[in-house]
Amino acid sequence: MAARQALFACGAGAALLLALAGCTSTPVSPGSTSSLPADGPVSEVEVDATWLDDGRMIGIITYGSSTCVPVVEDAGLQDNGTFAVILADAETDEVCTADMVPRVTLVPALPDMDPAADLEITVAGDGFTGDTELDGVQGLDPSNTASEYAPSAGWIDEDDSFVLVTWGSSTCVPVVASTEVLAPSEVTVTFVDPPADQICTMDMVARGLVTSVSGLGDDDSDEGVTAVLVGDDFDGLRVPIYGSN
Repeated sequence: MAARQALFACGAGAALLLALAGCTSTPVSPGSTSSLPADGPVSEVEVDATWLDDGRMIGIITYGSSTCVPVVEDAGLQDNGTFAVILADAETDEVCTADMVPRVTLVPALPDMDPAADLEITVAGDGFTGDTELDGVQGLDPSNTASEYAPSAGWIDEDDSFVLVTWGSSTCVPVVASTEVLAPSEVTVTFVDPPADQICTMDMVARGLVTSVSGLGDDDSDEGVTAVLVGDDFDGLRVPIYGSN
């Protein structure tokens, strides 16, 4: 398990997520950490969450620039059972685009979390706070080694949007070309085929993206939906989408 956590850490802020893997018993108090300003306005923002990776991972969805996705600075369970997550800006020289889209930050679930139970989540960062309730999903098994490094997906509340996680090189992240309804219980996610001369690093990390689909119909039609992955290195791989939005 430790090796797997190290591999996950390589893709999303190595030192931070390696430390996060051992923080089960350390409560975090948003509002009293160095991530938040000592004074000044703090705004309430919309956040969402979804279970991923057979219950071993939670996707925290915030809304902002698509090129500046926040990273995890700290996380832990509060005494009241709330999962508190502190986010920080990624260290990058890249200029943030001015778009406003859902972005996903991947957080390892803690060993004593039950993905079948509802979970209250609070999220805080530099000048903002938010909270959401993550509904439990039946049938997930974090101890299932057969599902490790397999793609996974989970619905979020944003208009038939879901998070999709794939594993592979951090420098060759799959790009979605389209997401379309294939059948009443299936959606096809088509990826852009990479250039033949693409050179990828040999690391193995979790790569998360948010995509959306229209045409599923009524509010209950997203239950039991499977995503079919095609293009890039995928050849019709079928991925159940956890939960419902």
